[in-house]
Amino acid sequence: MKVLLVTNHSYMFWQFRRELVQELLKEHEVVLSMPFVGHEEDFQKMGVRCVETKIERRGMNPRTDIVLIQAYQQLIKSEKPDLVITYSIKPNIYAGLVCGKMNIPFYANVQGLGTAFQKKGLAGFVTMLYKTAFRKVEKVFFENEGNAAEFQKRHIIPLEKQVVLHGAGINLEYYALQPYPQNDRVHFLYLGRLMKEKGMDELFSSVRRLKEDGEKFVLDLVGFFEDEYKEQVEQLEWDGIAEFHGFQENPRPYYGSADCVVLPSYHEGMSNVLLEAAATGRPLITSDIPGCREAVEQDRTGMLVKVKDSDSLYEAMKRFLEMSREERENMGLAGRRKMEREFRKESVVAETMRAMGLS
Repeated sequence: MKVLLVTNHSYMFWQFRRELVQELLKEHEVVLSMPFVGHEEDFQKMGVRCVETKIERRGMNPRTDIVLIQAYQQLIKSEKPDLVITYSIKPNIYAGLVCGKMNIPFYANVQGLGTAFQKKGLAGFVTMLYKTAFRKVEKVFFENEGNAAEFQKRHIIPLEKQVVLHGAGINLEYYALQPYPQNDRVHFLYLGRLMKEKGMDELFSSVRRLKEDGEKFVLDLVGFFEDEYKEQVEQLEWDGIAEFHGFQENPRPYYGSADCVVLPSYHEGMSNVLLEAAATGRPLITSDIPGCREAVEQDRTGMLVKVKDSDSLYEAMKRFLEMSREERENMGLAGRRKMEREFRKESVVAETMRAMGLS
């Protein structure tokens, strides 16, 4: 059959979904609709036909969103897919609406609730859109139980249409176990976009307090930063607290040189950063929220802290600095074993295929 995949980001889709695409290609024709921001040629080499569809990923603008709906109508009308699989909020809603109208079977992937469910007025509007778009959905895949429970509470879809996966899974060969580093001072690593919703205020407050305590450590920052954090990042570097490395397409060397990965996020679908770090054999310090807590066994593979609480984060990082190197290494090894038990990419891909009746 012809399977149409609809997503909002080619880079992220390549990073986390290419194994599923490989599995689909074994028996089906695959067409991929997405903005072209990298890796479209890699998908084409796999045998995927790629269609460029531009999306304003952030915010809701009636004018551009109507244009997007029209683009999906034209795409689905011309391709005539047997099955559509959507990823992220706008493809889920707008391509979902088109599929429902045209009676095309489709499956949707909710990769996190994002800011849409954080703001009361917007949450009600988005709930209405989801209810309408998912009226005829076959199944909806979630990356954590908390997100699925939120959809259940809002009566968006019935329970029998929900499937909760272990995120996108983790490729344990690509993110292989790396020897624990012999650093002369502890390296905490934050990897991702430097923005408020990832807990930057709490993280920067905590490392300043640790510095005032006379602790020996460095905070490695890998990723793009929002403009509001430019001055703070530069000051942290000047004060000898942090080292900013910018965006890195291959994060594995940074996981390898880290003693601990820190992610004090406000909300996640399933944090791939935590899965990648744990697979590498690194302890985790992260928020006790859906999408983060699933990757951690408290005090065994890492530490969970209260969300939006700089005191809780400071105390966890302080505790980590007081641990011996052997204790830190054992914590990382336990995290690797957890990934092997629960988050293997092959298992998640197989479960996804079964849920769609494609295996």
